[in-house]
Order: sequence, then structure tokens, then C-alpha cells
Amino acid sequence: MITEFVITEGENPKRLDVFLANRERDLSRSAIQRLIEKGRVRLNGEPARASQKIKPGDRITFDVPKAEPLELHGEPIPLEILHEDDALLVLNKPPGLVVHPAPGHWRGTLVNALLHHFQTSGGTVSTIGGKERPGLVHRLDKETSGIMVIAKTDQAHRGLAAQFKQHTITRMYEALVWGVPRKSHGVIELAIGRDTKERKKFSARTTRPKPSVTEYKVVERFGRIASRVELFPKTGRTHQLRVHMTALGHPLLGDPTYGGRKVKALEALDIPRVMLHARTLGFAHPASGKPMTFTSTLPPDMDAVLSVLRAGAGSEG
Repeated sequence: MITEFVITEGENPKRLDVFLANRERDLSRSAIQRLIEKGRVRLNGEPARASQKIKPGDRITFDVPKAEPLELHGEPIPLEILHEDDALLVLNKPPGLVVHPAPGHWRGTLVNALLHHFQTSGGTVSTIGGKERPGLVHRLDKETSGIMVIAKTDQAHRGLAAQFKQHTITRMYEALVWGVPRKSHGVIELAIGRDTKERKKFSARTTRPKPSVTEYKVVERFGRIASRVELFPKTGRTHQLRVHMTALGHPLLGDPTYGGRKVKALEALDIPRVMLHARTLGFAHPASGKPMTFTSTLPPDMDAVLSVLRAGAGSEG
């Protein structure tokens, strides 16, 4: 697929590979460099070099071959299943597990694990999401842990998707954030979309803002360096909780994409990942209408960081 665009006014000079890696969210910088080496990127009609500096007015022609997914196969990846019936499955996703296949992650995903589970148990899975996202009604980022619901039938998929769309799903996340919010409770209303300059990020600096609302509550403080918060998303935008807490001035610990270097380590404490856990998920069963609520405790890595924070700074409720 060939894409051609012109660098807009206001874009700061930067290396071509850096610019394209920010713009093309599904491609890593090394993948961009390989495309440049193969002559698939041209700058002002000429073969480009990764180190060339782009400037306003430059024309870039970008040719990315269509990525054909491999035939997906089930893999015996352990799953922590909290509930399963004929219509749906509820699980506790561990941190570090990619939810669905995509370029660079065709194997080792939650979908591969689910396919294996259904193949060995004789169960079915919804086809609405297509062959790359079977049963997926919602998703969590790779580094986010916590509760997910999977649809096993198309009817269940449609019923659950309607609840997500109508915002009748109950969701509560726990997060460890940098610093301490001035107000112990509040609501963040900030429309966000894909960032106009850094394409892998989402922010209010966007050409397509979508209404986004998050309620937060501070439940524990660790001196002035960090705090534990409960987050209640009222909408479901990509990276919403990470963007909203950053906009409040308190990015999530372990999230350098939005918080910079300061959130990767606190004094001698290294933060292993984005400190975000989908703790509670509640919905009406799509077949019976029965209210269902599932809750999971913090995973070991997040619990360990929490223990160190409590021991080092003392905590206040």
C-alpha cells in the first residue's frame, strides 16, 4: 500500500526514521529502517536515508507491503479463567500478554491461548471479531492486567458490545500514579484522539477529538512521591486512563510514553511496567440478564511495587 503525504508547517526537523516511527503506530523504528533500506521510502522523489532530516514541505512516499497474517493456531498458554458458561468466558489477563495478533505479534497472544482452550474443551467462540479477534468484545493494553470478558457466541457478542457502547458496563481500575492529586476525588472530562505529531500517542492535540470521561478517587498516598487511585472510565477510548491522568499532572508509574523518564524509577525502585490493573468488571449476562460482577487482586509485580512504596514513604488513606 502506497501512501504519500507532505510534511506540514510547524513540524520540527527530525530524522526520517524517527518521524515515521511516531506516525506509523504498527511499525517499529527498526521495521521502518528496513523499509528504507529496501527502497520503499522516498523523500521528494528520491531514495531516502534513515538519518535524513525532514522539514515542512517535504514530500514522503511510503510503500508498506500488506502484512498477511499467518493461519492462527491455538497455543497452550495458561489462562486464569474465573467463569465460563455456554455464552461467555471471564478471565484474569496477566501483564505482558498481547491480546490479539498484529504485525510483530502473530503468536503468543491471548487469542492463541483462547483458540487452544476452545479446541481442547470443545467450546465455541464468537466470529463477529473476525479470525484475528475471535470473541473479543473489548481489550486491554499489553502491559495492563485484569478482568476481561470473552464472547463465545455471536448473540453474546452483540449483547455485550451493546452494553459497552451504552456505557452500562461497570469498570474499576487500580493504578499507581506519580505524585498526589490535589483533589482526592474528581472527574476528568477531556476529548482525546490520535496525536497530530506523535502517531503512537493519544491526546487532546488531535484532529478527531472524541468525548472522554474518567472519574478518579485517591485511596492511598505515599508521601508526596506517589499515590494509589481507583479509576472509573465512563467512556472507552484508547489509552484513555493513561492520557487523562497525565493531563491531571499525575501520569501512571511505569509509563514513559506519557510520563517520561521520571515515572520509570522512584529513588531506588524500578517500575517494571505500566502500573494499571483492571480490577472490577460488571455486566448483565447477555443470555439471562443476570447481573454479574468479577474482581481480581493486584498481580504480584504491582503488589510488590505497592509494598515498597508503603514501606518507604508510609501511606495515608
